[in-house]
Amino acid sequence: MNRRSMWIATAGLAASVVLVGAAVAAPKSATLTIRHQMKGCHSWAFAGGTWSATQSVTLARGAKLTVVDNDVMPHKFVQLSGPQAKLTTPVMKHMGAQASVIFGKAGSYVFSTKAGEDYASMSGMKTIGEDNVLRLIVTVK
Repeated sequence: MNRRSMWIATAGLAASVVLVGAAVAAPKSATLTIRHQMKGCHSWAFAGGTWSATQSVTLARGAKLTVVDNDVMPHKFVQLSGPQAKLTTPVMKHMGAQASVIFGKAGSYVFSTKAGEDYASMSGMKTIGEDNVLRLIVTVK
């Protein structure tokens, strides 16, 4: 292969990498849903994803995350660390309530929820084991 052919092949490969990178760019929005479950009391998942107490997501700078409380227990969405995020309506007092957060700066953010009343005081509500501590790690690019 001569120099010109190598240069053309290298340029083509570099262009392909850029195009693939653009195609998998971090999303500008996401929705995270909290649910009730028997074992561990509650968990959360991104649309169509795995239900787990700990979730991680990468979002674009300026992205909006919506948190939906589909648990019978109220939750308060709280930031534990990272650059200051803009939280709107972090207290979700009923099923279907939503909180949102906008990420203005690149960095790593950590969130959790503070659950409301205990299920033990709610008639007919049964769970197995200790309650899960919900944790969310957001990487903003």
